[in-house]
Amino acid sequence: MRPATLVRLALAGTRTDTARVVLTALSALLATLAGLAALTVLAIPTPAATDENPNRWSEQYQHALLVEPGLRGGTAFALLMLMVPVLALAGQCARLGAPARDRRLAALRLAGATPGQVTRLVVLETGVAALLGTLVGLGVYLVGRDLLHRPDAGGRLALPTDVLPSAGALAGVVLGLPVVAALATALMLRTVTTSPLGVSRKAARERGPGPWAGLLIGFGVVSFALIRPAVQQLDDSGELAWLMPLLFAVGALTAMVGVVIGTGWISYHCGVLLRRYARRAPALLAAGRLMADPWAGSRTFAALLAALIFGGGAAAQRAYFATKDQLDREQSRLAGAGGGGDNPFYLSTMDLVDGAVAVAILIATGGLIVALVEGIVARRRAYAALVATGVPRATLSRSVAWQALAPAVPAILLALTVGTLLGRGLGGEVSAGGGSTEICEATVALCDDPASSGQYTRIVHFPVVQRAVPVPLEHLAWLGAGALAAVLVTVGVGLLFLRASTALDELRTT
Repeated sequence: MRPATLVRLALAGTRTDTARVVLTALSALLATLAGLAALTVLAIPTPAATDENPNRWSEQYQHALLVEPGLRGGTAFALLMLMVPVLALAGQCARLGAPARDRRLAALRLAGATPGQVTRLVVLETGVAALLGTLVGLGVYLVGRDLLHRPDAGGRLALPTDVLPSAGALAGVVLGLPVVAALATALMLRTVTTSPLGVSRKAARERGPGPWAGLLIGFGVVSFALIRPAVQQLDDSGELAWLMPLLFAVGALTAMVGVVIGTGWISYHCGVLLRRYARRAPALLAAGRLMADPWAGSRTFAALLAALIFGGGAAAQRAYFATKDQLDREQSRLAGAGGGGDNPFYLSTMDLVDGAVAVAILIATGGLIVALVEGIVARRRAYAALVATGVPRATLSRSVAWQALAPAVPAILLALTVGTLLGRGLGGEVSAGGGSTEICEATVALCDDPASSGQYTRIVHFPVVQRAVPVPLEHLAWLGAGALAAVLVTVGVGLLFLRASTALDELRTT
């Protein structure tokens, strides 16, 4: 099959196929913007140390996150974290209209296409859609860079619009994301067999998922708990500089994968409990669906859970900075000095992190809507058959709500708990004090005079004070409420499609 024919077939299809391509391109566009923003922050040059600028700050910017070199890595990491829900949204969009696409692929096999050609066709569809999105994203980035280049009266910039990542970095994002999307599609199709009679998936499971995801979560939490000892060891010798980023990356990724996989275990056992104790049809129908496909919860809630883990860790860090700032202020008052530490800056920085978490939850909500609607549309013939046999549509609506909410509530609690444990692993207690200061209890003139300052000066000693960081229950409650509201909105949107999918005409769907 010629490449031109493959491209034409990849972009052909119904309106659902067009919507899938557009949504995949949109996801790639958002991921490109997040990746290029992170690369731009990392591309800011660090000036040489001078007498006027011993800290090597980039003073052409307004915000300290860009000014201080030590804060740029965390800023870039936060931007890269926004790619997680976006890529999960892309994965959900790739499943949109799967039954109709399966029938089209079976027709191509009937016309003489080989299994390899059919697989390449699906991979090419995802790759071309992602490439269109990354190219548009690059254009939006370049245009926005010029539009947002607005120095203030002092010549300082709000955004790093004066720097540009290297050509290799730009090409890596623009071309790398489509390649990753295509490889991910090929990986998902490894258990799919396309024949002239249809598409079958080797995904039969006789028993539910095991609880081994807890081992991944435990490993991630322990990795974060080892970061502080590694930092203290690094203060004495610089031989473990590579260990901290490794523990951070591996711990975060492992815990995130553990929570997402653990949602499959939660879904299955929620189905078991509902089947055992439920007495009404909606809960029993939901129990059957949860037990038949427990991994649907992992796929559906992956982006939302990743955002909640990040949000829980950010809430724990905010509590750490707030406790540290309060303790520093208390020690300053004991020493007879005003003010506190530098933690108000970090607290304002956490406001930006919370904003990134809110954006991630919003993007994840879009993925939830796509996943739920896709599931309803894919099973519309079964729903129509139930309605035809006398099952009320209200029963099906409540069943869909049970199926979404039953695993969502414990999964949200699990994600927030794991995120909080990760954040507290970086700082579970704060300490201050352990020094002394001189206080002159006289007028400024007497204190400034060396001859008289000694008789009015006394030395105040204050001990080391340690204080445990409280659990940010209020912040976590708001995150959980926001995530639950996102699930409820998703269920509401899905129910709008349920009525159309239960029409008796859908019994003719093949």
